[in-house]
This record gives sequence, structure tokens and C-alpha cells, in this order.
Amino acid sequence: MQTLTAENLTKIYGEKTLFDHISFLIKEGDRIGLIGTNGAGKTTLLNTLTGKDALDAGTIKTPKNYRISYLQQIPQLPQQLTILEAIFTGDNPLFKVIKAYEHALAELTQNSTSEKAQTQYAKAESAMNQADAWNTDTQIKAILTQLNITNLNRQVKQLSGGQQKRVGLAQVLIAAPDLLILDEPTNHLDFASIAWLEKYLANYKGALLIVTHDRYFLDRVANQIYELALGKLTAYPGNFEAYLKQSAEATQQAQEQAAKQEKQYKKELSWMRTGAKARSTKQQARINRFNQLKDQLNQKETPDEDLDISLGQKRLGKKVMTLKHATLTFHQHPIIKDLDLLIQSHARLGITGANGAGKTTFLNVLAGKQPLDSGTYTLGETVRLGYYTQLMAPLDPNKRVISYLQEVGDTVTDKSGTVISVTQLLEQFLFPRFMHGALIRKLSGGERRRLYLLKVLMAQPNVLLLDEPTNNLDISTLTVLENYLQNFNGAVITVSHDRYFLDQVAQQLLVFHGGARVTRFTGALSEYLAQQNNIKTTKKTPQPKPAKPKPHTTAKKTKLTYNEQKEWQTIETKIDSLEQKLAAVQKEMQANGSDYGKLAEQQKEVDRLNQSIETKMKRWDYLSQFVD
Repeated sequence: MQTLTAENLTKIYGEKTLFDHISFLIKEGDRIGLIGTNGAGKTTLLNTLTGKDALDAGTIKTPKNYRISYLQQIPQLPQQLTILEAIFTGDNPLFKVIKAYEHALAELTQNSTSEKAQTQYAKAESAMNQADAWNTDTQIKAILTQLNITNLNRQVKQLSGGQQKRVGLAQVLIAAPDLLILDEPTNHLDFASIAWLEKYLANYKGALLIVTHDRYFLDRVANQIYELALGKLTAYPGNFEAYLKQSAEATQQAQEQAAKQEKQYKKELSWMRTGAKARSTKQQARINRFNQLKDQLNQKETPDEDLDISLGQKRLGKKVMTLKHATLTFHQHPIIKDLDLLIQSHARLGITGANGAGKTTFLNVLAGKQPLDSGTYTLGETVRLGYYTQLMAPLDPNKRVISYLQEVGDTVTDKSGTVISVTQLLEQFLFPRFMHGALIRKLSGGERRRLYLLKVLMAQPNVLLLDEPTNNLDISTLTVLENYLQNFNGAVITVSHDRYFLDQVAQQLLVFHGGARVTRFTGALSEYLAQQNNIKTTKKTPQPKPAKPKPHTTAKKTKLTYNEQKEWQTIETKIDSLEQKLAAVQKEMQANGSDYGKLAEQQKEVDRLNQSIETKMKRWDYLSQFVD
């Protein structure tokens, strides 16, 4: 059995010890999910295992000819090579044979009458037969197809960041190493590709080490969880759900132990204050135990806890955003066409769908950064936007952490009216005091994203636009962000591919398919995906074509009737009322987590309200066509 052995690994970065004498084994068949807060050292640990970073202490032992393939968050691909050349970079002899065959096939396709091309193809085909490389070639093409990688002759430099990530993923999967290391592999993948990758990795013969924020992915792929926190590595058997249960039990035990120590300390402190003196060996031993207990309490490190965000916000009016007959083409790609959309104060809208379909461009429309080609966009007068962008502006590397936040203010006010200082906020966001004066250039990429999120929330917006927030935030931060959004008294519009995150924060969906095709759906993403899967798997019986009705002419409707005008005047208020009722019921469900009878009744009410909202929104769409 091929095994990687890590012994006493230590890495110090500046003033921070990322990991301190950690040891572990990675055996064939292991499926390890590595988790920890941003800046805990996850990527650094991956880099040391692959030799990209040097260790300060410790050893890594592997058998002879042990192969490791590493997908980095930003793959390092040769920009001048074609996709085909980049994918087959490596020392596997089969790669050279397959690469020569693919080149010969492409040449023959372009010059089918060329004798030279025919000769080269015959030689390449013979080499494929001798190496028995056809199965490998078929597997490679299946991987490329599932990851939507086509036109293998394009240069890498012509690809977007997301396309390069998929090429990098294909490259490491095709290499089929003893240890496959993947850093955020689901970024830039659509739902179908993620589902395929889960199945592929479940049957992978080697070992797997993954860093990902995708909790559904961890649940379905991992059989162990390694948690890196405060320089220590803790292993938990099972998937992410099992880790949550074990971690909660360990936290409870630690709290109980801390409470016992605190109680014992107070008791001993009282004894010390009576003026006890070391008149006997027994008393001196007790004094020594007291000092030892005091040191333990003073030096006890606080483990990474869920972040707590409880900031106030400005009042928001009923109407937030309205689009009427909105049409937009961006860089010759149709994004939306004749779209009507009403977003009100309690909206929870998830935007998802195909890569390149224009989701971020649409979010820029809502942010007022991208004008429409035609139609109207109206932003409510009381709206105060907070926009967390996928591509944030570079942070000044020479600015200090606390100074970056002080650009917004020295203090903020929470929901209860309590004034919170920037220092307190930083500590809530797991930036310890010694980091407050640190230069931003010393932060990890994830820590910078967390700092950027804090700055967006410090402005106390009442409408949040979030563009792929899960791509660079750790699970701990995401969990608290989800809790914050559930209690956020405003509208939230989120672009995301993260299934778990969207299930938690979105009650309605806009699914972008490309070519200005947009599907509306009321409900959770899991419900939408299940519905789509049922549609695909249901066998359709061919139906006879109905006879074409004879054309008849009717007067074209151009304006609202009197009754419809009255309906139009009240429909937005009714939608807002339904959304408020839905939010209230969902909040009650969180408080009644153990009352299954009551939860069942409340779930029926949630379904009824969702259906009513969808019906009203469809009616709003219809009526809005005839409003001047």
C-alpha cells in the first residue's frame, strides 16, 4: 500500500505559527477533506507536501516513484501552450503517444488528401495500438467532455480564469497520481460537472486530499476530515456531517473542562487570599498547583469559533429594485431580453446557472454599474447598497489592517444600539490583536477576502449584492454569513454555484442558461435540481401533433382594464406582505427545531406562501407589460 508519512511538520510565517510539529499518514484510498479558517495554513500545508514551500522542521516520506498531482487555486499553466499540450505535460509515456496521435488526427482532419498527414496518422495509430493506449485516450476525452473543455488547439493564454481552472483540473485527473491534491476544485464548475466529479473521485484508486468550501461536496467525497487550527491538526473519521457532530461534542467537553478549571481556580484563589504560607510541604505543593492552574488559564488559546456578525442597518422602503422590459447584450453575448423583475425589501434571490451566461453582468446592472440596452431599471430611494464583488479591487499592500477599516469609520452600531469599535470587530472576525497593525501584504488571500467582507458589512447596507462569496471564504465564515443573512432585515441578491449556500440563503432563483434564456423558480436550489433531474430521466412518450388551429384575429391588448389598474396599485404591497409572513414563519421554524409536529405544519405554511408569492409574481409580470 502506497503511504505518505508526515512527521513533526512545522511552518512559521512571520509572527504566526501555521502548524507546529504535526504528524499524519495519507494511505491509499483515503479521502481527506482539509478544513480551517482563512489564514490557518491550509494552502501552505499543501505547498509543503508538494515541495513548493520549504518546511521549518519535520520530514515527509514517500515510497519510491510515488507521484503527487496538485491542482492549485490558480493553476500554473504554460500560457504559450495549447490546451492539448498543457494537459499532456508530464513524464507519463502514454501521454506522449496520445499527444502525437491527437496532433496527427487534427492534421489529417485539416489536410485529408495530404500524403504526409496520412503517413503521420498511420504511424501514430500504430503507436497507440502498441502502447494499448486507446482506453486511456477514451478516459481522457470523457474527462474533457465532462469538464466542458473543447477546442484543444486554443492557447492557454486565450482562456478565462475559470476555463484555466478546468484545464488544470483535467490535467491532474488525467495524470492519475498516487496522491491527488485539489485546492477548491469545484470553483468555476457547473452543477452537472460537480456531480460528475463527485462520482469520479468516489471511484478513484489513489489517495485524495481536498481543500474546499463546498460542504455538500465534502459530505459526498470525504471519508476523513483534517482540521487545521491554532497550529494543530485534528483528524475526524467520516464526512463533513460526521465532523460537525464530533466537533460539537469536543467543544462541549472543552467548555465543561474549562468551567471546572475556572471553578477550581476560584476555590484555590480564595484559599490563597486567606494568607496561606508555605509552612509545610503539603501547603507548598498546593501553592504550586495553584500557580500551575493560573498559568493554564492565562495561556489557554481560544479555538476558532463561529464568527459573530450583528451589525445595524439603515431603514429600507418597500420597493427595492424594478426592471421593466430590460434587454442587454454584453460583448456580443445576449444576457437578458425583455425581462420584468420586482425585488422587494425581504427578497432572498439566488442567481445561478451556466458559466459565461452573464450572471455577474446582471448583478452589475442591479448595482447601477452596467446600463441596459433598452427597458428601465429603477432603484428605490432608501436603498443603501453593499456590493461584495468577485473580483475585488486590489488592497493596498502597504496599508495596515486596522487603517483599511477605518476608511469606513472608527466604530459601528449593532442591532441593539451598542457601539462597537473597529478593534472589537476585527477580533470577532478572527483577526487577533497582534494582526491589527499588520500590513495587508502579510495576509493570506482568504484573510484579505474576509477583511473585504467586513468592510462591506461595516457600511451597514440594507441591500446586499454578493458575487460568488463562497469562492474564497472558509466554511466557518460562510456559516456565520448564512446566519447573518437569515436575520438580515433587507434584500439579499446572491450570485453563486455553491449548492449548500444557496439552499441556506435563497428562496427564489433566477437560473441563467445563456443566450438571454432565464428561468424563474420559487424554492430552494436542491428542489430545482431535483426537478430538473426528474425532467431529464422521465421518458417522454411521443404525442401526435395536434391539428393546427385556424388563425383568427383578436384585438391586441395595449392597456390595463379598470379592475386591473386597481389590482396593479395593490399587488406590490400584497407581495411584500406575503414575503414578510414567509420570513416570520421561517424564523419560527428555527426556534422550533425539536418540535417535529409543529415543524411539519409550518413547512406546509412555507410551501403555501411560496406558491402564493410565485402566483402573485407571475401576475405582476403580466400586468407590468401594460403599465406605462
